Amino acid sequence: MGGESSATSFAQAASDAYPIDRELRARAWPLLRFLFDTYWRVSVRGMEHVPRSGGAILVGNHSGGIPVDAAMLGYALENHEDPTSPRRIARILYDRFIDGMPAVADIYRRGGAVPARYAVADALLARGELVVIFPEGVGGIAKLFDQRYQLQPFATSAARLSWKHRVPIIPFAFVGAEEAYPVIGRSEAAGVAVGAPYVPITPFFPLLGPLGVLPLPSKWTLAFGRRIYLRREQRFVRDPDFGAMTERLRRSVGLLIQRELTTRRSVFFG
Repeated sequence: MGGESSATSFAQAASDAYPIDRELRARAWPLLRFLFDTYWRVSVRGMEHVPRSGGAILVGNHSGGIPVDAAMLGYALENHEDPTSPRRIARILYDRFIDGMPAVADIYRRGGAVPARYAVADALLARGELVVIFPEGVGGIAKLFDQRYQLQPFATSAARLSWKHRVPIIPFAFVGAEEAYPVIGRSEAAGVAVGAPYVPITPFFPLLGPLGVLPLPSKWTLAFGRRIYLRREQRFVRDPDFGAMTERLRRSVGLLIQRELTTRRSVFFG
């Protein structure tokens, strides 16, 4: 009993360290709604695979130089109109370099994102929250345009957390986001100046100055796949091979991407 109480207290303290500023989120919704409904016209498929309650992990591809796909994912999960699916707040894990940019980190945290640390993810999953991991990390958003939709190696964190907490993993894929912000180069020197791994170079930035930061109005699709219960898969029952589990997740996300790429009619018109 004492051990369970201590673990619960730790989980409470860790997750309470990252409260959500609901007033800030409410002020952001009109902009996010415009981007979601009008600018990128995001279509959502498979929302029924997201559990209605309880701990779960979402794993998907990341792209775009500026990670606006994370904001669209969070908006979709909390504001969709499907009456048969849950509305849930996504606790998105962001890369640790963000903490080197205090103003950005503050906005991320107030919006519900949390630093990518095992202790934080442990606490949130223990409380039954929905955790989002982009397992490509910085490698995902650093992809050049000619590498679009080519998944980078996945970190094993999602598999490890799923195994530990016995929670499902829901793969997801964004198609369209990689064309919204075509990265044709990276400047590591400029990145050092702002505390980031790099500053993306696009056909319009820095050539057009601040206007060049605006993403293109491509048509987006967000697709969720079936839940994956790694502990229930026979090959992992006796051998928790996290490398193999991670490749299993990477293939699942890759198949979702390929399915949506083969069915879309146009980059900008769906």
